[in-house]
Amino acid sequence: MDAAAQPGVITAAPATAEAAHEAGHATGVKIADAPKGERKGPGRQEKLRVFSGTANPALAKEVCDFLGLPLGQTDLTQFSDGEIYVQILENVRGADVFVIQPTCDPVSQNLMQLLLIIDALKRASARRITVVIPYFGYARQDRKDKPRVPISSKLVADILTTAGANRALVVDLHAPQIQGFFNIPVDHLFASPVLVDHFRKANLPNVTVISPDAGGVERARFFAKKMDAPMAIVDKRRTEKNVAEVMNVIGDVRGRTCLVLDDIVDTAGTLVKTAQALLDNGAVAVYACASHAVLSGPALERISQSNLKELVVTNTIPLSESGQKEPKIKVLSIAGLIGRAIQSIHEETSISRLFT
Repeated sequence: MDAAAQPGVITAAPATAEAAHEAGHATGVKIADAPKGERKGPGRQEKLRVFSGTANPALAKEVCDFLGLPLGQTDLTQFSDGEIYVQILENVRGADVFVIQPTCDPVSQNLMQLLLIIDALKRASARRITVVIPYFGYARQDRKDKPRVPISSKLVADILTTAGANRALVVDLHAPQIQGFFNIPVDHLFASPVLVDHFRKANLPNVTVISPDAGGVERARFFAKKMDAPMAIVDKRRTEKNVAEVMNVIGDVRGRTCLVLDDIVDTAGTLVKTAQALLDNGAVAVYACASHAVLSGPALERISQSNLKELVVTNTIPLSESGQKEPKIKVLSIAGLIGRAIQSIHEETSISRLFT
């Protein structure tokens, strides 16, 4: 008796695609090609899927529009006790999946949501899971600066890896060394190309780029080189969390238009004091830009009442309704930057051109 006719016996699949093709003709059964964009194996295009949590769905939608893809469907709800429920509503088996979720306010909820999405995708047999974190929360807790404190950014990196992330794509880490906290590949993008392009078009006169502290000198030097402008530094002393006392300005800013560059604007205390110190030292106008508009606590009130001409930020973090109404704040999109990075990672082409 032929093996195929024996009850309970499963015939082995042909060893090669050619054998399968021949087998199909021999039996009169047509073997259909896999749908375009869903073929697996060397040299074949794999499924690309993009999902998002609730932290910044608008950015995720922009990225998907750039890539010409629909945003992946998920069911994200909460039980009455606050537990988060996640269900992926489409097939991701063998897919190359990217999850866009900044860990901004509410930080712990957004982080937990990201972890559950990763776990759901892993258990749904996604081939590779890349976490796209436009704003990496806990990044400022990157070292032991006091006795008996955690290195929180290292812990978060470990948790993401344990949950099942295979790769990370981040934007403007507070400290570039945080890349080393991950035991998976990390692609570190910078928002500076978007910001530089904006201020080049603004054509501000006599610009001097300002680093608001010693830790941001490298970032400011790179920005100043791109702007073909001189650089100055504001020396500050942080007296406690979210409180900074500006000490003095290092460099000549008299008669200059100052552009303060930072990675994060949180309570805006440092930014406002920096702007005032620059004006006190003879600057004619002060603009500011930052990658991440955290804008917590009294930030909006401080910015509104300050002598800043304009604060330019990116959309790594969604602005609150009141933040969107603040006339001094302008938001630039980095969806194209993230979209190009996702495309390069998926196609396994060089991404280094996006790092500068």
